[in-house]
Amino acid sequence: IMFTSILNLEQGLTILDGVICCSSALAMGIVIAWFYRRLGYSSHSFTVTLALLPSLVQFVIMMVNGNLGTGIAVVGAFSLVRFRSLPGSSKEILFIFFSMAIGLAIGMGYVSFAAFMTIVVSISAWLLFAVLQPRDLLLYKELKIVIPEDLDYTEIFDDIFACYCKQAELVRVKTIQLGAMLELTYHAELKEVKQEKKMVDDIRCRNGNLNIIVAKRQAMQHEL
Repeated sequence: IMFTSILNLEQGLTILDGVICCSSALAMGIVIAWFYRRLGYSSHSFTVTLALLPSLVQFVIMMVNGNLGTGIAVVGAFSLVRFRSLPGSSKEILFIFFSMAIGLAIGMGYVSFAAFMTIVVSISAWLLFAVLQPRDLLLYKELKIVIPEDLDYTEIFDDIFACYCKQAELVRVKTIQLGAMLELTYHAELKEVKQEKKMVDDIRCRNGNLNIIVAKRQAMQHEL
C-alpha cells in the first residue's frame, strides 16, 4: 500500500479532483483548528486562519502546476506575509507551518497522506503540550517592582527570593518617572503559592512600599 496522488496534471484538473481537494483541505483545516483550541486560549481570527489556510495553500499549489517561475513568486509572497504580521509564539508558528504543509500535500494530490499526517501530528502535539507543560502554572510569576533610582538593584531582593522562590531571574530594568524610579522585572518560580503574600510584604518593606505587580508569567507561553 502506498500513498499516491489523485491528480493527473498531464490531463488537466477535473472538477471532481478540485472538489475532493478543496473539501479535504477545509476538513483538515477545521481539524487542525479544533486541536489548537484544545491546547488553550486562542483568538477567533487565528482559529479561523488555521482552518482556512490549508485550502488557500492547496489552491495556490494547484494553480502553480509545476511552473518554476510561478513557484518562486509564491515563495516570495509567503515571505512577505511574515514581515506584515505580528510576532507569534512557537506554538502558533508550529501550527501555521503545519497548516501550510497539509495544504501543500493536498495541492499535490496526496489527500490520504495529508489526512494521515493531520491525525498523527495533531494528536502528538496535543499529548506533548499536555505532558511537557509545567505541573503547576500558578508557581510561575512575573514580578514588577518599583524602587528609587539610588538603590543598588543587583542584589537587593536576593535574600527574599532565596526564602520564597526556587529560582528568580532579573530580566529587565526600566527607568520611569523621568529616571527618578526604576522598574525591575523578575521571572520567579515560587516554592509555595500560599507564600506569595508574605513575599510581597517583605518586598514592600524593602522598596519603601512603592508599586509591586505580581502576575502570571505569560512570557513562558510565548518564548521560542
